Amino acid sequence: MAALAGLLKKAGHAVTGSDTQIYPPMSTLLEEAGIPCKIGYDPAHIEPNTDLVIIGNAVGKTNPEVVATLERGLPYFSMPAALGEFFLKGKASLVVAGTHGKTTTSSLLAWVLTSAGLDPGMMIGGWVKNFNSNHRLGKGNYFVVEGDEYDTAFFDKGPKFLHYQPHHAILTSIEFDHGDIYADLTAIKQSFRKFVALLPAEGLLVTAAGDPAIGEVIKGAGCRIETYGIDEEADWQAEQIHMTGELLSFDVFRRRKKMGTIRSPLAGRHNLKNTLAVIALAHEVGVPWEKIAEGVLRFEGIKRRQEIVGEVRDILIIDDFAHHPTAISETLMALRLRYPTRRLWAVFEPRSATSRRNVFQKEFVAALAPADRIILADIFAPEKIPAEDRLHPEKIISDLVALGKNARFLSTPDRIVSEMVKELAPGDVVCVMSSGGFGGIHQKLISGLSS
Repeated sequence: MAALAGLLKKAGHAVTGSDTQIYPPMSTLLEEAGIPCKIGYDPAHIEPNTDLVIIGNAVGKTNPEVVATLERGLPYFSMPAALGEFFLKGKASLVVAGTHGKTTTSSLLAWVLTSAGLDPGMMIGGWVKNFNSNHRLGKGNYFVVEGDEYDTAFFDKGPKFLHYQPHHAILTSIEFDHGDIYADLTAIKQSFRKFVALLPAEGLLVTAAGDPAIGEVIKGAGCRIETYGIDEEADWQAEQIHMTGELLSFDVFRRRKKMGTIRSPLAGRHNLKNTLAVIALAHEVGVPWEKIAEGVLRFEGIKRRQEIVGEVRDILIIDDFAHHPTAISETLMALRLRYPTRRLWAVFEPRSATSRRNVFQKEFVAALAPADRIILADIFAPEKIPAEDRLHPEKIISDLVALGKNARFLSTPDRIVSEMVKELAPGDVVCVMSSGGFGGIHQKLISGLSS
């Protein structure tokens, strides 16, 4: 919503908004854009001369401002519908969809196109360091969108990405997620089938090879398809993969023909695959190889994706958004690759709608096991999840201990910080994983270590 507000402001509209709370980096973005954000919901926040109300999916039909909008007969859109109406018409929309990797892949794609001079627009669900923003108006022919499968609004329960008018697209992965709105994997695959069906015959769909759910979803697709992978047979493949200092180096082949060598600051097999997908789509829209390689090399990453937020006495504090077992596993393996000789701590808060449910009770054990030290907090707002459906962090810890792992359940951020500052040692790498603020644990750790 903040990204859309920024786009609308840059397009010349007067924009205001409301939220229950607002904090960096979005509060910073809105303040710098001159967009006032009012705290709390009050009908008086909707000014008399309002032309259009855009309603986010975090509010329901009983929200006071929604009620006022309906009573006054004001026109209203969902966020995805507004993006389509104001910014995607007349553009070639490049949509990145999938359970994992959307933010990194769409951010890298937008940066590669920008550094090649194509001046794309973008709207992304993360803070892209190269742009110091999560949105970009752009004057070029392309608009890059992170395509979310979560629902659109209380009046439109379909996935957001059905509004994004894809011309070309990337599909990174399909797994069960969003347990609060999807009953099972079958329901998720049905949403992705609808998305794939939107692509025109001349459009290109770049998909991860070896993903069985993707294989099912793309059967009968009416567009062109190219695949990417590492070990899998694919149109685009990476070989000769190794770390050179802080950079991941690999050779890229398209249909067995070597395209060249890439050096990337993004560590981990998952990021290598994300990069292959971007290379394939950038090649499709005509970006020369040299420009692709230069753009990948100069990518600075995204906030909350393996982001180093502090270093005290050679102890690294890393923030990551991972909250699904696959994302946690890939993140920890990437950090192992980047810091092979250092002790790795995994600190996880189950906060997302799915991670607070027991659907991945066993999978979290395997996902967290690669770390040397493991700490789990209690689930966020447990009262919002029925008792019989709740994740049991203590059981995950006991299962990890049974495997011989050094693992503990410490219910609150303050308890975690209090224990960790006694034990952290120079050379340690701490990966804090949560889909929310986690009680400011990162700065609390840095302050505790500094004092």
